[in-house]
Amino acid sequence: MLILLFLLSSYIACSPVSSPKKVRIGFSQCTGADNWKKATVEALKREISFHPGSELIYKNAKDNSALQVSQIRDLINDKIDILLVSPNEAEPLTPVIDEAYNKGIPVVMIDRKTTSNLYTSFVGANNFEIGKMAGNYVANLFHDSARIIEVIGLKGSTPSSERERGFAEGIRVNQKIRITSKIYGNWLKETASEELLKIKDKLPSADLVFAHNDPMAIGAYEVYKQLSINKDVLFLGVDGLAGPNGGIQFVSDKILKATLLNPTGGEEAIQIAFKILNKEAFNRENTLPTVIIDSTNVRIMTLQADKINSQQKDIETQQEILIEQQRTYNNQRTLLHILVLALCLVFILGSIAAYSLQNNRKKNKRLAEQNHEINDQKNQLIEMTAKAKEATDAKFNFFTYISHEFKTPLTLIIGPLEDVLNSSKLHFTVKNNLELVRKNSYRLLRLVHQLMDFHKIEHNKVQLKASENNLVEFIGEITTAFNELANRKKISFFTHTKYKEIKVWFDVNMLDKVIINILSNAFKFTNNNGFINVTIDKSLDNLNAVIHVEDSGVGMSEETIEHAFDVFYQGNEGVFEGTGLGLALAKELVNIHHGQIILQSKKGKGTSLEIKLPLGNAHFKEDEILNETPTFNVNQDDVKIYTTFSEASLPSPEDSTTEQKEHFILLIEDNSDLRFFIKNRLSNSYEIHVSENGSDGLNSAFNLIPDLIITDIVLTGKDGLYITNILKNDFRTSHIPIIILTARGSIEQQIESLKLMADAFIVKPFNFQHLEETINNLLRNRETLKDHYTCEVPNEFLRSPKVKKIDRKFINEFSSIVESNIGNENFGVDDICREMGASRIQLYRKIKALLGCNINDYILNVRLQKAKFLLINEDLPISEIASRVGFASQAYFSNVFKSKVGTTPKAFKVK
Repeated sequence: MLILLFLLSSYIACSPVSSPKKVRIGFSQCTGADNWKKATVEALKREISFHPGSELIYKNAKDNSALQVSQIRDLINDKIDILLVSPNEAEPLTPVIDEAYNKGIPVVMIDRKTTSNLYTSFVGANNFEIGKMAGNYVANLFHDSARIIEVIGLKGSTPSSERERGFAEGIRVNQKIRITSKIYGNWLKETASEELLKIKDKLPSADLVFAHNDPMAIGAYEVYKQLSINKDVLFLGVDGLAGPNGGIQFVSDKILKATLLNPTGGEEAIQIAFKILNKEAFNRENTLPTVIIDSTNVRIMTLQADKINSQQKDIETQQEILIEQQRTYNNQRTLLHILVLALCLVFILGSIAAYSLQNNRKKNKRLAEQNHEINDQKNQLIEMTAKAKEATDAKFNFFTYISHEFKTPLTLIIGPLEDVLNSSKLHFTVKNNLELVRKNSYRLLRLVHQLMDFHKIEHNKVQLKASENNLVEFIGEITTAFNELANRKKISFFTHTKYKEIKVWFDVNMLDKVIINILSNAFKFTNNNGFINVTIDKSLDNLNAVIHVEDSGVGMSEETIEHAFDVFYQGNEGVFEGTGLGLALAKELVNIHHGQIILQSKKGKGTSLEIKLPLGNAHFKEDEILNETPTFNVNQDDVKIYTTFSEASLPSPEDSTTEQKEHFILLIEDNSDLRFFIKNRLSNSYEIHVSENGSDGLNSAFNLIPDLIITDIVLTGKDGLYITNILKNDFRTSHIPIIILTARGSIEQQIESLKLMADAFIVKPFNFQHLEETINNLLRNRETLKDHYTCEVPNEFLRSPKVKKIDRKFINEFSSIVESNIGNENFGVDDICREMGASRIQLYRKIKALLGCNINDYILNVRLQKAKFLLINEDLPISEIASRVGFASQAYFSNVFKSKVGTTPKAFKVK
C-alpha cells in the first residue's frame, strides 16, 4: 500500500498542468463617482471575464489630478502589462502617461486624451461630433428664436472643450438661437445646481438647458422645480445610460427632452488591449458611434439595453457553469487518482463501517433509553416542584411561628441583662463582655422584627390602615426620641419646617418604622461632631408632602447606591454591620403608601434621603382608610432596638503590661464586636494585630510575617479562602499556620479550605477553649519541628511529610545559593535577599521559623562543614582551605574553627 501511494503521488505530481499566462491590466480613472464612470468599470470587468487568468487593477482618482498622477506611477512600478487611462485633466496627466509609454508599457486612452500623441490607442466617442449633433438637434427643434443655457463639464478637460465647440458649430444653422449663459458644472449634479442658482434671474427666460452629461441636466431640472419656474423649459443631456437613474430612463419619464448616447468604451478597450498584447492588428483611433435618444426611439433603446443585459447575464451564467464544470473535471480526475488507493483500503474501511454501524445501533438504543429516563425525571421534577411549593409554604408558616418564639427568650435575655449592667460593682472586663451581649441581643431582636415585617409584605399579609395625621407633629415626636443619642455623639440634630401643620394620610404604625429606620442609619454612619438635618415640606406642585433627611456621614459608593434597596445587600461604607433589610423594608412600606423614596449620596460627603407622600386619600382603597385618628406615641423600645447599633464598638482596654509576648498572631475579621472579643481574650497570651478587611489582612501578613493567622471566610475585599491560597503558595508566608474561623461551615467549604492547606477549620459559634487549644497545638507543633532539625538542613527535614512542598523548595533554593557562594568572603544576607526577591525581615523570619537559627549562623556552619570535608579529604594547605570557604585570612579561620569545633584546623586534620 505504501508503494502504491508513492507511485500514485508521483503520477499526480508529474501530470502536466497547463495554466494560461496571467495578464495584469491597470486602469486609472479620473473618478468613479458618477453612473457613467461606474458603467465604464462594469463594462471593463464584464469584458475581462472572457479572459480567464487576467487581473484588472483599478484606481479611482476621485477628481484629483495629482492623485491620479501618483496612482499611475504606482501602476508603472507594479509591473503591469498594459495601462488603460481615463484622464481627469489633459495637461497635468501628460508627463506621467508619456513616461509609461516611453518605458514600453502600451497605453490605451479611454474617453479623453492628453496634450501628447504618445499613446498606443484611443477608444471613445468624438466629443466634437457629440456637441455638433446636439447643436443640430436643437437647431431643428426650434424654428423661431430660442435662448439656451449651456452647462459645461470640467474646465480644461478635453471632452468639455470639444463638446462646447461642437455645440456652437451645430446651432449656427439657425441664426435665431442664442446661448445666453454658460456655467461650469464639473460633471457633477450638485455643482451644476449651485452654479445655476447663482444665475436664477436668467433661468425663466431660457427655452432649453443643454448639459454636457445627464447628471448635470437632472440637476438643472431639479433647480427649475425648486424655483417653481412654470415655463416649459426643455432639458438636453449626454451619456444615455440604460437602467435606473440613467439617461434613457429620464427620457422615457419625460424629464429630459433627449440625451445623446456616449458609449463607455469599456468592452472595446479590453478587446483592443488583448489585441495589443497578442500582437494582433488594431486601430490606433477607435471612434465610438453615437445617437440621439428621444421619444421617437427611447422604447427601442430601452428594449435593446434590457436585451443586452439579459444576454450578459446569460453569458455570466454560462461562464459560471464552465468554471463549475472545470472544477468538477479537476475533482473527478483527482478522485480517479485516489480511487486506486481507495480500492486497496475498501476492505478495511468496510469492516470498520460495519463495526461502527453495529456500535451506533447500540448507542442509539442507549440514547432512546436515556431519553425515556429523562422524560420520567422531568415528570418527577414537576411533581417535586409542586411538593416543594407546599414545603415552602410550610416553611414560611414555620418561620412566622419561630420568629414570634424568638422574641420571648430575647426579652428574657435583654431584661435581666439591663439590670446587671446597671450595677456599679461590675468589673470593666465583665461589663465590656456584657455590653457585647446586650448589643447583639438587640441586633437579633431588630432582625426578627424586620424579617417578620418583610415576610408579611411578601405574602400580602400587611393591611394598610391610613388615617389623617399632622405629619409635622408625627415627625417631631420621633426625632425627640433621638435627642439623647445625638447629645451622646455630639451630633448637630435639628428638624426644619415652615409649616405648623401638614395633614397627610398614612398608617402611623408603618411610617414610624420607616422614619426610625432612616434616622438610625443616619446616626449609625455619622461620626461624632457631624450633623443630621430633617426637613418637612411640600412639593412645588403642592401634590406631595416631602420628608428630607440629610447627614454628614461616610456616604455611599455608586455600586452601593445602585443596590441600596435590594434585600440583604450590605455595602462596605463603614465598620457597622447590617442585615440588608432596613432600606428594602422602608421602600416597601413607602410603596404601600403610593409614595416615593429617593436616595442621593457621595462617598465621604454624606447621604440625603427624601420621602414623598401623596396628599389626600384618593389614592387609597376604601378598606385602607381609617376614619378615626389613632393616638400615636413613640415606642422607646423600638428606638432603642434601632439605635443600639449606632453606638461604636467598645474600645479594647489597654494592656496592663508592655511585656513582649513570645508569639505574634494576625486576626482578620470584619465584625467589630467579634474582633474586639477575640483580641481581648487572646491579648494576655499573644501579641495581636487586627485587620478589618481581606485586602488589609493580606498586606499585613506579608509585611509582619506573624506566627499564626486567624481569618474569616466572608470578608470585605479579599475573602478568606483567597487569602489562604495566596499565603500558602508564597515562600515568604507558606510556613504560617492558618485557622479558618467562619459561620459558613458547610462540608464543601471545609474540604476547599483543606485543599488550600489551611491548618484548622472552626465553625461559629465556637468554644473559645477549643480555639485556644488549636492555637497552642499549631504553635507547639511548629516549635517541635524546628527543635527536631538543626540549621544544617539534613535530608530528614526535606523528606519529612510535616514540611510543605513549597517550604522544601524554599530551603533547597536558600541552601543552594549559600553553597554556590561559600568561597566569596563578601557574601552575606543582602546577596541572598537580592537573589530570592525577599526583604531582610521576611527572610530572617522565614529562616527563623523553619530552621530555628539566624542566617549568619547558618552561613558560618556551612563554611565550617565545608572546611571539615576539605581537611579530611583534600591534601591542601590550610591557607587555601580558608580561602575556599570564604575566610579572608588563615589566622581568622583558625580562631573561628577552634571556637566552634574545639580544636585547631591543623590538629583536626592530624586527628
